[in-house]
Amino acid sequence: MNNLVVAPIVIPLITGAVLIFSPRRLSFQRWVSVASCLIGLVVNIALMHRVWNQGIQPFYAGNLPAPFGITFVADLMSAAFVTVTSVTALAVLFFSIYSLDEQVEQSYYYAAFQFLLVGVNGSFLTGDIFNLFVFFEVMLLASYLLISLGGRRLQMQETLKYALINNVASSFFLLAVAGLYRTYGTLNMADLAQRISASDSNGWLSAIGIVFLVVFGVKAAMVPLHFWLPQPYFAGPTAIVAFFGGILTKVGVYTILRTFTLIFVEETAWTHGRVLLPLALLTMVVGIIGAIAQTDFKKVLAFHIVSQIGYMLMGIAFLTPLALAGTIIFVAHQMIVKSGLFLCAGAAERISGTTDLKEMSGLMTTHGGLAALFFLAALALVGVPPLSGFFGKLTLIRAGLEAQRFFSVALAITVGLGTLFSMIKIFRLSFWGEVRGERRLSRESVEYKRMMLPVGALVVLAVAMGLGAEHVLTYAQAAAEQILDRRAYVAAVLPGIGLDLGF
Repeated sequence: MNNLVVAPIVIPLITGAVLIFSPRRLSFQRWVSVASCLIGLVVNIALMHRVWNQGIQPFYAGNLPAPFGITFVADLMSAAFVTVTSVTALAVLFFSIYSLDEQVEQSYYYAAFQFLLVGVNGSFLTGDIFNLFVFFEVMLLASYLLISLGGRRLQMQETLKYALINNVASSFFLLAVAGLYRTYGTLNMADLAQRISASDSNGWLSAIGIVFLVVFGVKAAMVPLHFWLPQPYFAGPTAIVAFFGGILTKVGVYTILRTFTLIFVEETAWTHGRVLLPLALLTMVVGIIGAIAQTDFKKVLAFHIVSQIGYMLMGIAFLTPLALAGTIIFVAHQMIVKSGLFLCAGAAERISGTTDLKEMSGLMTTHGGLAALFFLAALALVGVPPLSGFFGKLTLIRAGLEAQRFFSVALAITVGLGTLFSMIKIFRLSFWGEVRGERRLSRESVEYKRMMLPVGALVVLAVAMGLGAEHVLTYAQAAAEQILDRRAYVAAVLPGIGLDLGF
């Protein structure tokens, strides 16, 4: 049993509990949070190394073996995602220190952020469907507080909508969990996989899977369940929204990726080919149309979240090793680049006092460093070589061609052109042209320079992922083969059982 598996959950949990008792001591709050994330990053890298060298790592709480106790499982995919989450969290925390009002920081911001990490990392690492529900609720409760910080009317209004929609989704989650338990008598993912392989549900499992797809689709902002996303991401403080945009929707994608490769695989021609794939393509199209139509910096990026989710769902629907490898690369790339782009929007807002693209032109003249970082991040989002987005999209397109999904590939390329158009629009309206509007921060100010550091770090990482694409692809292909090998997962969590399944 490997204690490193549970460390990404325990570290922010302890940190959040400590920070609750000192909300007014800002210096303490800030640097304890940063130190916690740094420690978490080191631990997560060590976990990745352990999984790479020793295979899937389980952890049994209280030493109770699965499926009777609480189980956490780290494989190559989940270990990579918690590591990228730590990197993004560090960048967002540094940006928060220099961009948020002190009143917001003193409203339990850093404690809530740590509990948000508990929910995110727990969702990535849990080996049990019910505990996935628990970590979703932890994540959502923390996100409600973070979106509402500042108390503006629009924030409170959108927080209420966000809470109501997610509470409805949580109710359906519980119904789906009950159906799964009623049918198979267990909620441990490995135990479910082995019981499902030994029985025929006569289509009942696929029906339960569709309910789970609806629940996870709400979290992932999959069309037509995306309607909640743009406004909360526009209303909240940009530092918070940057983490939400980069990470939270990807948790929804991860849960679809995990359950629709391990559990809901009884009728893949129907669940993946006839349900998930059309929804993926629709998500791409609706998202990019929404992005093109917007003239607000944050709203364009919010609709891009929806559009890019479509690419990830498309890879899951193809259900081939290459497609899943492309999905894993694309998820990690989006975690980094989307967070970086939102931080660019936050910096532009601090400089100009607005996110309206028509009211902030000339930023390249007054703040050339921000323009350069946004330009590189935008190219990465579009998928221009040799940046990270190119290799993720290329892998997905190759997988589509191999699967003879030519219409899907053509649509993905077309949506990519739409992404390029919308990024050009942002650059043309906000960075290009004559200087318009006020400038609240000069490029010589310490605050501006320090805000650029986390943005620059994320952009550098996106460039590094592109330049090191061979290593990234090798890791992603190994992760994809691992998640498709259900027998290995069951054998790691339930020793002595998985080898006799006959998958």
